[in-house]
Order: sequence, then C-alpha cells, then structure tokens
Amino acid sequence: MAEKPAVIITYCPACHWLPRSAWMAQELLYTFSEELLEVSLRPSAVAGMFTIRVGDRLVWDRKRDGGFPDARLLKQRVRDEIAPSRQLGHLDRQRPPSGSSE
Repeated sequence: MAEKPAVIITYCPACHWLPRSAWMAQELLYTFSEELLEVSLRPSAVAGMFTIRVGDRLVWDRKRDGGFPDARLLKQRVRDEIAPSRQLGHLDRQRPPSGSSE
C-alpha cells in the first residue's frame, strides 16, 4: 500500500494568515481524514506567500491563482490529486450563475 500524501500549507505570518491556514487545514482534515497522512502549516520568510502543496504538487498559489481558495475549490483540487474518483457530494454540483433564481 502506498503511503498517504501530506499537505503543506505555507503562509506569511507577517500577513496574519495563520488563522486562514488553520481553518483550511481543518477543512481538509475533516474531509480527507482517511486519505491524508497529515496537513502541516509552514510559516514562510517570504512576505505575501501562500501556497498549498499535496506532496510535491502545487495545488494553490495565491499569486498565480489570484487570492485564496474557498473551501469548495480547495477540496476539489486536493481531491483531484489524492482520490480523483471520489465524489464530494454537494461540493461537486455546479453553482448557479450569480443572480440566478435557482
């Protein structure tokens, strides 16, 4: 059996992004408790850095991807790396366009 992957959330402590990072770690651990080895938080010496890696794969970069992911998008990207066939229930359903009556 292959070792479970680890997620590393690297954040800028000077930007006060620890609470956001901890919340994202909690969301991932809650959703993927069986699939992940761990989620670790790593303070960065680089100002403004916020990245999320699954193993060696970069799944989110604040500068590249434009800000921070919401829980839905983060879980989908992590799922796509660790368990592509896994369904996330209501998180996989398309959201109606903004202003829609649906």
